[in-house]
Amino acid sequence: MKISTRGRYGIRLMLALALQHGNGTVPLKNIAKDQNISEKYLEQIINPLTKSGLVKSYRGAQGGYALNRPPEEITVGEVLRVLEGSLSPVSCVDHPSCPNLDSCVSLSIWKRMKEAVDQVVDDITLADMAKEYAEKNPCEAITRCDG
Repeated sequence: MKISTRGRYGIRLMLALALQHGNGTVPLKNIAKDQNISEKYLEQIINPLTKSGLVKSYRGAQGGYALNRPPEEITVGEVLRVLEGSLSPVSCVDHPSCPNLDSCVSLSIWKRMKEAVDQVVDDITLADMAKEYAEKNPCEAITRCDG
């Protein structure tokens, strides 16, 4: 299984919103600049996140985006499933329609792989990521070390 650019950038986008949670909205252009990602590409990513209810959009001069729930309540798995769909390594795990289903030995491997991936991504929240980010970037977490 490989996570696409859409999924990777979506996680970065959601982390940026988690880092600003409680401080108002964040314009998409600011995230694009900070993350060095095309604003047009982020617009494509933010739409399904907004439609899913993970992100809320605000219009106007003070407009932008914000998480719709606290970062502690949003998992990496939720974000990836919105942007990537199923995290199964093969489609027959989600839609078992193979004529060899009863005798397939590989299916148990694919199911175990999916369960392992689900367990990892569903156990990590945006708050966990924000905490790790602050630990790895202490200057930015405080005042961007401007002096």
